[in-house]
Amino acid sequence: MTGRAYPQVRTLADLGAVRARLAELGVDLPLDDEVGAGPDAPLAQPFTVGPHTVGNRFAVLPMEGWDATDSGAPTDLVERRWRRFGESGAKLVWGGEAVAVRADGRANPHQLRIGPDTVEALADLRLVTVGAHEQATGRVDDLLLGLQLTHSGRWARPAGAPAPRVARRDAQLDPRVGVTDDRAVLTDDELDELVEAFVAAAVLAHQAGFTFVDVKACHGYLGHELLSRRAPLGRYGGPTLEERSRFHTTVLARIRAAVPDLLLGVRLSAFDIGAWTTGPDGVGVPAEPGSCWRFGADEAGRAADLREPLELVDRFVEAGVSMVCVTGGSPYYNPHAQRPAYFPPSDGYQPPEDPLVGVAALIDAATAVKRHRPDVVVVGSGYSYLQEWVGAAAQAQVRLGHVDAVGLGRMVLSYPDLPLDVLAGRPLRRRSLCRTFSDCTTAPRHGLVSGCYPLDELYKQREERVTLARIKRDLRRPTDAEPSP
Repeated sequence: MTGRAYPQVRTLADLGAVRARLAELGVDLPLDDEVGAGPDAPLAQPFTVGPHTVGNRFAVLPMEGWDATDSGAPTDLVERRWRRFGESGAKLVWGGEAVAVRADGRANPHQLRIGPDTVEALADLRLVTVGAHEQATGRVDDLLLGLQLTHSGRWARPAGAPAPRVARRDAQLDPRVGVTDDRAVLTDDELDELVEAFVAAAVLAHQAGFTFVDVKACHGYLGHELLSRRAPLGRYGGPTLEERSRFHTTVLARIRAAVPDLLLGVRLSAFDIGAWTTGPDGVGVPAEPGSCWRFGADEAGRAADLREPLELVDRFVEAGVSMVCVTGGSPYYNPHAQRPAYFPPSDGYQPPEDPLVGVAALIDAATAVKRHRPDVVVVGSGYSYLQEWVGAAAQAQVRLGHVDAVGLGRMVLSYPDLPLDVLAGRPLRRRSLCRTFSDCTTAPRHGLVSGCYPLDELYKQREERVTLARIKRDLRRPTDAEPSP
């Protein structure tokens, strides 16, 4: 069976067809028949985070930008994207996008970076977002806006070429980024310096006016990979979760001490399934050699195991975390689990399962975290692939108490005001819905600015779209051909 054996969500005519497909897959994913509108609707209800009220149940998820200046400051394209985040109507903006705490931690040469030389520009970027939100919704006292702090670790490319700094050696992943010996492994002293960098970045984020910071622990970046550092390499690794989470708990506790009124969040890959690669027929298959254990996976590295991730959430709460954004896997070594899509990016593979299975796994992981810690604000992810049925699934999850907020990432690039349309009861604009073409990943993978080239009129007109079309054509993957939206 090839990846093309799965029906696209856009071809499922109504909720009955969606439910029939879910039943065929053996997937339990509640969908509400009618999505409420107006102030009494489930998705319009406020919730609290510490002393703050958040005005509705939509969140904008952080993404990785590829269009900042060489120094990591915002450009006009970054400002436009954040303005659209504000215009979305979502009352929680979870970091906007990943912001590196140091230059060597940037995942690309044009990722945002926070430092003394960029903090004023980031403060202005926040004001742009707040102003756009006020214009779109009429109020901002119920808007919660944070900044995601990251170091890309293994996937660092600050000058374009791989420049990995890794938490551990990994037989499956080392060859992908050119790690050949232990010199790439971060020492205790280097991790101590990174603790200081995260704390300094949080202090600057607070000065810039952000209400919270997210200490990123997902998607194979450094904060996530450290959780798999079972070898006793020093203070920040070992067989126990206490040892492997010491970096995170130290950073969180230090931030809390430095800026007590700054809220703390963590975006966490709650599960992992090992590395995958492209099989002979183009469909994803588990990578060899053998198993290579990763946090949130069973010993074989083939299935999720949430026991340690749930314990980790407890440790985060003890360190002062009040919000957890649940995701899974990595865009680099198992993208079908991290970002379910019908059309893979250029460095991906055809999905080995119906992407609806991946959506359900992400939603179920968020439900597990919320059940484990009802006192913690939980933000879910994985909803964009549902397309026409985002509202039906989002409302069901909120109504059932499975999550506090529903996060949208890729969807906000193509259809930023979807939350406003859902909340107002307006029909969705089908031609604006993200169809998971993955150009927002393929383009940056080849050094082009990030954006939705198929659906966003601005990016349709940019010359990079011609370059992107040529790149995709040269890859000679006819199965990636896009249907009309």
